[in-house]
Amino acid sequence: MMEDNWHRIDNTEAFDTPLMAVYPERIRENIQLAVDLVAGDVSRLRPHIKTHKTAEIIKMFIDKGIDKIKCATIAETELAAQHGIADVMLAYQPAGFKIDRFIALIYKYPEVQFSCLTDSIDSAQKIAEKALLAAVVISVYIDLNTGMNRTGYPFEDALPEFYQQINALPGLHLLGMHIYDGHLHDADLGKRLAPAETALKKVLTAADQIELSGLRRPLIIAGGSNTFIFYAGIPQVECSPGTFVFWDMNYSARLPELEFKPAAVLITTVISKPAPDTLCLDLGYKSVSSENPLNLRVIFVWNPDLIPLGHSEEHLTVKHGAGQNYEIGDKIYGIPYHICPSVALYDELSVVTAGKISGKWMVPARRRELCL
Repeated sequence: MMEDNWHRIDNTEAFDTPLMAVYPERIRENIQLAVDLVAGDVSRLRPHIKTHKTAEIIKMFIDKGIDKIKCATIAETELAAQHGIADVMLAYQPAGFKIDRFIALIYKYPEVQFSCLTDSIDSAQKIAEKALLAAVVISVYIDLNTGMNRTGYPFEDALPEFYQQINALPGLHLLGMHIYDGHLHDADLGKRLAPAETALKKVLTAADQIELSGLRRPLIIAGGSNTFIFYAGIPQVECSPGTFVFWDMNYSARLPELEFKPAAVLITTVISKPAPDTLCLDLGYKSVSSENPLNLRVIFVWNPDLIPLGHSEEHLTVKHGAGQNYEIGDKIYGIPYHICPSVALYDELSVVTAGKISGKWMVPARRRELCL
C-alpha cells in the first residue's frame, strides 16, 4: 500500500468511469522541481507537451516564466502558439503536407518563433524549397542520432561539414542541434548517463568547430526525462523533459533519482464478478495504454492484490487476493505505467482540488488538427 491517500476523491459516485483524474497542486510541485533542477534558470527548460496536450498546463509553464516548448505534432504546436508560448519547436521532421501545415502556422502566428527538425540534405532541401515558395524562412535544428536509431543524422559522422551544408540552404535558418536519447533507460544511473555524456562531449566538440568556422555557436536541445538529471547540470544545453508533469509508474521505477510525484490517476469501476476470485473492471485498452505487457499497463498501487488476467477493448479482468471483499460498483484507483499514450485516449481530464472532482480540462491536442 502507498503511505498516504493523496489520490482519494470524495465525489466519484457523481462521475462515470473510466476517467483520468489530475491533481493541479502536484503538477505545480513537479514543475517547480524541474525549475529547481536547472538551478532556477528557466531559459534552459523547453518542456515537451506530448504528455499532457492541455492549455492549462501550458499556462502553468508560463506562470513559472517558461516560454519555450517542444511538441510532437502540428496540433500540439498550434496549441502552444494559441496560448502564448513564444518559442515553439516541432521535434519532428515534417515531410510532404506537414511542411505546408507548418508554414501555415508561421503565417498565422507571426509573433511566435517556430522551428522544426531535419536530419538529411534531402529533407532539408524539401523544407527549404517550400519555404522559398511561401516566402518564409523556416528555423531548423539538426536532429542527431546518438543511439536511438529512429531518426537523426549520425552524430559521429562529419557533423561540422553537414552543419555547414544545411546552413547554406536558402529558406532555412539553422539554429542548432537536437538530441533525443530515449534508448537510455537503465535504472542504474551510471549506466544510463555514461553514453549520454560520451555523445554530448562529441557534439560539444563539433559545436566548437562550427563556431570556429565563423558560424554562430549552435544551440543544443537534449534529452527527455530519462537523461534530464544529466543535462540539467550542463549549462550549454536546453533540457526537454515531458513526463515529469504527471509522472508514471514506468519512470517511478526506472528513474529513482528524480523525485517527481504521480499527479494523474485512472479510476475504474468493478462491473462484474465472473468468479469468486475474479473482477471485471471497465478499463479496456481504449482507456489505458496497452503497448506494454499485461502486467505493465496500469498499476493498482493501492490495491496490490489485484493481478491482471485479461484485457480487451472495454474490459480488464483481474484476480484478487483471498479474503478481499470487492463489490460491484466499487471504485478502483490505478496509476498508468505509461502516462503519455494513456492521456491521448481521453477527450477530457477530471481536475481534483481539495479531494473532489471540481472541473475538467480538455485535451485538444490529442486530435491531429486544431485549426490547421
